[in-house]
Amino acid sequence: MDNNTEEFYKRLQDELDKDTSWPSEYLFKFIVPSSLESVAIIEASFDGQDAVILTKESSTGKFTSVSIRVVMTSPQHVVDKYVEFSCIEGILSL
Repeated sequence: MDNNTEEFYKRLQDELDKDTSWPSEYLFKFIVPSSLESVAIIEASFDGQDAVILTKESSTGKFTSVSIRVVMTSPQHVVDKYVEFSCIEGILSL
C-alpha cells in the first residue's frame, strides 16, 4: 500500500472515530465491473453479519453497483473491509 493510500485510510478512520459512536450501522457502496466473481467476493465477506446487500447492474451491463448496510464494530473494521476489497480489479469505492 502506498503512502497516499495509507494516509487516506488513516483520515477515514479518524473521521469515523470522531463523528460516529461505535458499534454503528455503516453503508458501503462500490461499483465493480460486472462479474459474478467480484460480487460474490463482496457478498461472502459479509456472511453471517446480517448485512443488507443490494446490487444493481448498469444499463449497459458492464458494471454492477453493490450497496451493503451492516453494523460495524469500529472504524478500523470499516477500513479493514475497504482494504480487503482493494484486491478486486476495477473496484470503485464510493
